[in-house]
Amino acid sequence: MQPKPRFLSVLDIVSVILLAVATYLALVYAPTEKVMGEVQRVFYFHVAAAWVGLLGFVAAGVTGIIYLRTQNLKWDIIEQAAVEISLVFFFIAIVLGSIWARPIWNTWWTWDPRLTTAAIVEMIYLAYLMLRQGIEDPDRRARFGAVYTLVGAVSVPITFLSIRLFRTIHPVVIGSASAAAEGGFNMTSGMKTAFFFALFAFTVIFADLFWNRIRLGYLAQRVEQLKLKVMQ
Repeated sequence: MQPKPRFLSVLDIVSVILLAVATYLALVYAPTEKVMGEVQRVFYFHVAAAWVGLLGFVAAGVTGIIYLRTQNLKWDIIEQAAVEISLVFFFIAIVLGSIWARPIWNTWWTWDPRLTTAAIVEMIYLAYLMLRQGIEDPDRRARFGAVYTLVGAVSVPITFLSIRLFRTIHPVVIGSASAAAEGGFNMTSGMKTAFFFALFAFTVIFADLFWNRIRLGYLAQRVEQLKLKVMQ
């Protein structure tokens, strides 16, 4: 495995700093929402985690297309890395959303269109990782993954637009609060600062973890190639 690039080491440190600043802005700097109180602060990280999760799923679909065109296994490594990192972030978003929902909706979970589509997306990509494990041939596994992520990417815009396409109680955070939403709110300038900085911080953190996971993917590919040589 090649030595860790210096820029990646710097990015590791920057990611930690950005996370610390984002935490301060969300928990201290941003004003307390008048109706929901302190639990509203969950939204800063909830939305940011959902954003990078969906972004990674789209990236996986794009790399799937590139693999189908090039047949280069490096794109399969990048695709898998995107899915794994995005699954973690999207799960964090779902958990944080449930923490917010308990005092606001008086329940941890409800089958609202946004929550339902989010759960489906998580299950789709979790199944992707499980099904990959049953395919030993690297080329067949890569072709399967490319097609799967390409089809799975269709679920991303549906999830993003669900609060605008369907009648839902999930609040619209960006834009005016929906009249039908329970827990809807409009952000003040301080809230917007914390919100958009969290989006930026999580995007950088995603890029950092993504790069590290890709490097691990190349190492895993090398180990697999050595195993195949021994078995031949």
